[in-house]
Amino acid sequence: MNITSSAISLNVPDPEASAGFLAEHFGFSIAMQAPGFASLTRDDAGMNVVFLALGLSTLPADQRDIAAAGVIIAFEVDDLEGELARLQSEDVTITMPLTVDEWGERSLQVRDPAGVIVQLLDWNAPH
Repeated sequence: MNITSSAISLNVPDPEASAGFLAEHFGFSIAMQAPGFASLTRDDAGMNVVFLALGLSTLPADQRDIAAAGVIIAFEVDDLEGELARLQSEDVTITMPLTVDEWGERSLQVRDPAGVIVQLLDWNAPH
């Protein structure tokens, strides 16, 4: 197998709002968009993020009405404190404050308009 690209696809009530959130606050750009669909890219993310409208008829019937839940989109960043300050200056609600886990990961979380969790993290915790 040769994987040529990666994406995560999430069913949300309003793909345009979720796409706008990633574009405005995390520097993604819209690669493709149609009614009920938005695919976002960012050169350094290593994957695309795709938002699909709930009830989209192109999905199998057993998937159409299941909203993304319990999913965390995580991005490792160089300057976690800087990103926290930037998000706060943009009035983004921080839903999990900067936390240090026992295994050395530092992270914070926000939520997009559909409730999808976006986590920023680094591995710079003191040893």
